[in-house]
Amino acid sequence: MKLLRKILFPFVPAYYFVTWLRNILYDYGFKKHKSYKFPVICVGNLSVGGTGKTPMVEYLIRLLKDDYNMATLSRGYKRKTKGYKLAVSDSLVEDLGDEPFQFYNKFQNEILVAVDEDRQNGINSLKLEDENLEVIILDDAFQHRKVKAGFNILLTTYNDLYTNDFVLPSGNLREPRKGADRANIIIVTKCPNHINEQSIVKQINPKPYQKVFFSSISYSDKIVSENDIRSLNASIQDFTLVTGIANADSLVDFLKSKKLSFDHLNFNDHHEFSNQDIQMLSKKKFVITTEKDFMRLMTYESLKGKLYYLPIEASIKNELLFNKLVKDFVSSY
Repeated sequence: MKLLRKILFPFVPAYYFVTWLRNILYDYGFKKHKSYKFPVICVGNLSVGGTGKTPMVEYLIRLLKDDYNMATLSRGYKRKTKGYKLAVSDSLVEDLGDEPFQFYNKFQNEILVAVDEDRQNGINSLKLEDENLEVIILDDAFQHRKVKAGFNILLTTYNDLYTNDFVLPSGNLREPRKGADRANIIIVTKCPNHINEQSIVKQINPKPYQKVFFSSISYSDKIVSENDIRSLNASIQDFTLVTGIANADSLVDFLKSKKLSFDHLNFNDHHEFSNQDIQMLSKKKFVITTEKDFMRLMTYESLKGKLYYLPIEASIKNELLFNKLVKDFVSSY
């Protein structure tokens, strides 16, 4: 992979120019975007791969759902449907994509969950679903410039800051670093316990209107299945960990810190499990996976009774200030 990226390095200037020009056209009004007279919050990143968008969206849902009628709108990555789709009781993961399906399963009686590649159409459709809808959270829409969100939250992982990266195809950035200027808040995610925050803030060099926060992933001490909750302790040994996420290192480190014995099947992000994969997993005695992967695996009868997931939540340092900034934005409309 590293060799391939070196080979592709000559294409970096072309990709940089195309994405830079696209942003310039939006910034100066040559390409049209739409803003809204109600709060639209965008959670996104500059990098491909996992920066912790799903836990952050769930954090915002928990923060706002008791006070506002709200919805999430995602693209629905790797779903098998097209266009606008509202999550309903008989929706399948194939209809929505794994992350929106996870939102719906967790918050189905409290918020609306929808997917649409065209975020403008998705927002309009959600407002038709509920004319009293007050807040929409856009999941992974930082590069979707046709919608001008009122509040942009940009995520970057502690061990892979966008400031140290460059654009595709040799780097991991979807657009030049300058795109970060559109963010109201920049969150450094997946932080370990002790870090030099001042050094990182200096690297990011935020604009006067931007705030930088630091967050970490909090793992539960319970594992969950469709019908069962069990403590994660030394009595659970010799299980198989199955991950289909961009970076499973922190999860693996957490389980090792619990002195647990397990083997790890590490698939690519958003891996589509084949029949051969399911047959292999069916032979395992006990399987623990991520909540996102659980959404795709839970439907297989051969895995019932042996498949569990480990819940996670985002924890934000200086959360009172973060919560205030978000709530102040929402209440300003």
